[in-house]
Amino acid sequence: MSITISPSLLSVDFLDLKTEIERLNIIDDLWLHLDVMDGHFVPNLTFGEPVLNKIKTISKHKLDAHFMVTNPEHYAESFKNVGLHNFTFHWEAVDHHDRMIQQLKEIYPSVGISLNPSTPISLIPKYIWSKIDLVLLMSVNPGFGGQKFIPEVIDKVIELDLIRHSNNLNFQIQVDGGINDQNAGYLIQAGASNLVAGSYIFSEPNKDYAQRINKIR
Repeated sequence: MSITISPSLLSVDFLDLKTEIERLNIIDDLWLHLDVMDGHFVPNLTFGEPVLNKIKTISKHKLDAHFMVTNPEHYAESFKNVGLHNFTFHWEAVDHHDRMIQQLKEIYPSVGISLNPSTPISLIPKYIWSKIDLVLLMSVNPGFGGQKFIPEVIDKVIELDLIRHSNNLNFQIQVDGGINDQNAGYLIQAGASNLVAGSYIFSEPNKDYAQRINKIR
């Protein structure tokens, strides 16, 4: 199974954003993970459409946007020209999930749903699994980088992997929050195929991001 690593730009040096992205451009099999926050669904604000428009001009990797926002449907149209490959919205933020997925499928190549650590897999109706391309399991409570990994999420990965295999589906299982070289192996063994890491990668003192990425992969 090919493992995609998605460096979270929430942890980059924003004063040197262009150079940071160029350092990632020379590494294979990456997505760039973009946390879009509204200060309401989570108590933090991050980058929006203008910044993403700049990022798409210099990144050689697929852009993977995670919308931690109260009204993701309002972002579907406004972000359609920033070059996103994947649009992930929080299951907890939406009432009409099937309609949301259908709307996003008309615009984006890949559509994902995200679950907070306390949201059980069993909450998702069975028919939804075949409609999505990715499931993002949060392994910290969303809103801020640098938090400690919640180990119980490994059991959720195992449960989700069983659903995927028993129904002959191929959605990606992505995990985000506190990922490092100590827990990545357990997540991959459990069935994760896409790992989001921010602090662990970008805290490398010599800016040797490839070395940290290879350790998690």
